[in-house]
Amino acid sequence: DASGNMYILDGGNNRVVYWAVGASVGVLIAGTGVAGSANNQFHQPLGLARDSISGTLYIAASLNHRVMQYLSGASTGILVAGGNGNGTNSNQLYYPRGLLYDASTNSLLIANNRAHNIVRWVLGSSTWTLIVGSSTGVIGNTPQLLRYPSDVILDPFGNMYVSDEGNQRIQYFLAGQTNGSTVAGVTGIT
Repeated sequence: DASGNMYILDGGNNRVVYWAVGASVGVLIAGTGVAGSANNQFHQPLGLARDSISGTLYIAASLNHRVMQYLSGASTGILVAGGNGNGTNSNQLYYPRGLLYDASTNSLLIANNRAHNIVRWVLGSSTWTLIVGSSTGVIGNTPQLLRYPSDVILDPFGNMYVSDEGNQRIQYFLAGQTNGSTVAGVTGIT
């Protein structure tokens, strides 16, 4: 955060740990350390985003196929995206990984790993809208398709960068565009 404190997504231990600046130990702030599907548990959390104004955390519980919201200081999460099993329907997520909280639209951008797309889930909505990739889970290496995307970020102009892990590349998408260009890596080269 802006003060230099760290929020560590400890996926293998199914938890999030907070480390204050200068601390020699961390504090468990989300999850129990045991895989599960209760509102205070995760199964392999692999994505974390934080609202810097409110301190709210958004955590992608990948094997639960959902995103949980943890208000500042809360010990239990609130389901805000997915939670309807894995799949490519607009009310489902499929192994969500990277997250980005977009305050300007009050939404999450989600690297929907095994659906091979990036989706926008407006907080309070029951469905997502497709940003890039396939809406039906089609895998690919063209400028329009992705293969196991793992993270997403926006620059100050709304342009998007996607870590397209399965294609060993970083794809750049101009704001509002669905055709990307490779800015790092080479498709198919490991």
